[in-house]
Amino acid sequence: MPDHPAVMQRWRETAEAAHAAHPPLEIAYGRGPREVMDLFEAAPGAPVAVFLHGGYWQSLDKSWFSGLAPALLAQGVSLAIPSYDLCPAVRLGTILGQVRAAVEHIRGRTGARPVVFGHSAGGHMAACMLSEGRASAAMAISGVFDLAPLIGTSLNTALDLDAREAAALSPIHWPVPNGSTPGGTVLDCIVGADESSEFLRQSRMMADHWAAHGVETRYEALPGLNHFTVLDPLFDEDSATTRRIVALSRAAKAA
Repeated sequence: MPDHPAVMQRWRETAEAAHAAHPPLEIAYGRGPREVMDLFEAAPGAPVAVFLHGGYWQSLDKSWFSGLAPALLAQGVSLAIPSYDLCPAVRLGTILGQVRAAVEHIRGRTGARPVVFGHSAGGHMAACMLSEGRASAAMAISGVFDLAPLIGTSLNTALDLDAREAAALSPIHWPVPNGSTPGGTVLDCIVGADESSEFLRQSRMMADHWAAHGVETRYEALPGLNHFTVLDPLFDEDSATTRRIVALSRAAKAA
């Protein structure tokens, strides 16, 4: 995607502006230097959504995505953005453990399961958090739900997945959050219509599979957006994607 450096530069610029305009609390959710999150608070007692960043579990951190905060703050929703360790310094399972700790920290702080949304690798982890009953609802944006296709790609140099570990860490194989256990039963699978056929396939597959087992799923391919610009609606407080996260967050707070 030839435009992705420009898109990422925009992420960086909007992040710096938002961080200056709305200085967050930096909260440690673990002992490691990357086990920290930024919490942008809309108001005391406001619902909190958690954003899990992408980067194929091997790049980026919370500082790239502060620009997502203003649209949610304007609607009265706080935003937590955790960093986590990266492959190959740690294994993907370790990252999932860190994300669990971050989400549970927010739950402990607010007394409610948060809405968890994430992009790419973050979409994978958002679905995992819903499967485990840690989220009130999840939105997976360009998520990766079956890791097996990554094994033969260059991405696996850092991930070092074999078939067994890929299957074990793929939420398509995890328990379906159908209401039989505590936690939410809403999963939105959002993808850019201009993304690769594999991203489109995986989002459709996940939505269909969980819907067939009792989850309230929604699949949407956003016209004209690719794997990077698919985040553009989250910078707009009036976009349907932002309004959806706000509505889910308010419902979680009221539950």
